[in-house]
Amino acid sequence: MNQDTNDARGRPRVVITGMGMLSPLGNTVEESWANLLAGHSGIGPITQFDASEFPTRIAGEVKDFSARDYMDFKEARRMSRASQLAVAAARMALADAGLPEQMTDPERAGVLVGTAVGGIERAFEEMDVFRARGLRAVNPFAMTMFLANMPSHHVSLTTGTTGPISTIVAACATGTQTIGEAAEFIRRGAADTMFAGGVEGLIHYAAIAGFGAMRALSTHFNDTPERASRPFDKDRDGFILAEGAGIVILERLDMALARGARIHGEVLGHASSSDAFHVAAPDPEARGAIRAMRWALDDAGLTPGDVDYINAHGTSTPVNDATETLAIKQLFGERAYEVPISSTKSAMGHAMGGAGTIESIFTTLALSRGLIPPTWNYETPDPECDLDYVPNVPRPAPINVALKNSFGLGGQNACLVLGRYSNGQDTH
Repeated sequence: MNQDTNDARGRPRVVITGMGMLSPLGNTVEESWANLLAGHSGIGPITQFDASEFPTRIAGEVKDFSARDYMDFKEARRMSRASQLAVAAARMALADAGLPEQMTDPERAGVLVGTAVGGIERAFEEMDVFRARGLRAVNPFAMTMFLANMPSHHVSLTTGTTGPISTIVAACATGTQTIGEAAEFIRRGAADTMFAGGVEGLIHYAAIAGFGAMRALSTHFNDTPERASRPFDKDRDGFILAEGAGIVILERLDMALARGARIHGEVLGHASSSDAFHVAAPDPEARGAIRAMRWALDDAGLTPGDVDYINAHGTSTPVNDATETLAIKQLFGERAYEVPISSTKSAMGHAMGGAGTIESIFTTLALSRGLIPPTWNYETPDPECDLDYVPNVPRPAPINVALKNSFGLGGQNACLVLGRYSNGQDTH
């Protein structure tokens, strides 16, 4: 390994060579990206159950998904929707990376796929079956369907990896933290290749009822769902629940170069932190969010002055957006007003455990293609949210370093520093 393939601390550089996605915006990375830039909202009336009596009747659903397009029908019946989406995204990432369907050195390849709640909807469904038809009707795979580690298991089984495997459950911070922690497996020499990502498949009456009881969901835009997710806008009134999966393939740079891989971007740094404040409300002084961003930049050997773009957590709730804005101001000082910030949740809603990876893929594309996706539905400025949120129009910009923020229930914060790969090689 030559010096160029190590970072300044002598650790292996970690690059992104494969990306797969299913989101409310599309069933591939390119379709989702194109619809994001065009302002085609993925939010619409809920179709997966009858939501007519709920205060919130809209969500960001993955559309026209058939598990049989990606896996054996019998195997799919034994999976939750979250596991199905994760396997589909992993297969796309494999193809994008130009890797074989079964890893050639399986002991040096690992999996770290996270989720907020896994396939918990299957538990509710089997309870309904038990009450209606009795014990004999309960699916014998019910328990393994809803366990949170099952998406990781099924991705490992599909790809034949036998190296490190784990699961991160960090609510809304999950998908961002998985990428950072997966990069750490490679940095410390435990793996050469990692499948990393997040997934959620929970458009379910229990989730809509629960978040509705918290008064966390938008209720004002049921008749105009495309306008409902409006991060940083004064008229925001809550988030929109979504589903989806994002999987990235991380590799040691020297190995990626040796096999002539196309490199989408680079993981420069990561960090996580705790608010230790409240189960749902963020620390009003944003101290946990500030720590996560600062530590991630420290890990990358960079400063706030090096950041060209921030992909915000930006959920469209009144408190979260104001708190994230405060965190950026506190860390960046006056430069906070110069850094473009956007929330891609404005087009698809909040996919919980899947959000961070989906948004990290969008951030990687922004870096490699020099085009910042906008914050859609930003119409009325909020005095508490007065930064540059790239409103309603994609913005061409030469960006080399980006932050990806994710802040979750339970005061869990995660931040990634992603870089445009540059080593004399085209990233497209």
